[in-house]
Amino acid sequence: MITLLVNGERLTVDADPAMPLLWVLRDLLNLKGTKYACGAGLCGSCTVHVDGEPVRSCIATVESVAGRPVTTIEGLANGDELHPVQLAWFETNTPQCGYCQPGQILSAVALLERSPKPTDEEIDEAMSGNLCRCGTYLRIREAIHRAAGGGGS
Repeated sequence: MITLLVNGERLTVDADPAMPLLWVLRDLLNLKGTKYACGAGLCGSCTVHVDGEPVRSCIATVESVAGRPVTTIEGLANGDELHPVQLAWFETNTPQCGYCQPGQILSAVALLERSPKPTDEEIDEAMSGNLCRCGTYLRIREAIHRAAGGGGS
């Protein structure tokens, strides 16, 4: 049994310690917002926060996050109140297919916590590990600027 702190809730799961966090979240905890894509930590679709930092859940073991705060896309909003980054994504109509967007949003939140008013270059660098097959990179940048209070480019 492994104890996790997911989205502010203490949970115990019966999982192999080497099981990827992604599968624990999706299959054992039924948190389907975190997406599986490459399975190698290369695309960013499975990004969650561990201790406030973006982590690729497809390569992080459940044992490695035991007892540490994990935040998924489901835990980002405060009840019915969207996180400012989620709201900016909505206001700028950022997603196209939407598959990569939970990971994109969590990476953007981490960026804004480190750099509240990022430049285009900082955004591009911070988001470079998150791939979007639909190519919504300019809308992602605009949404990050909006969430930072800059209103977009």
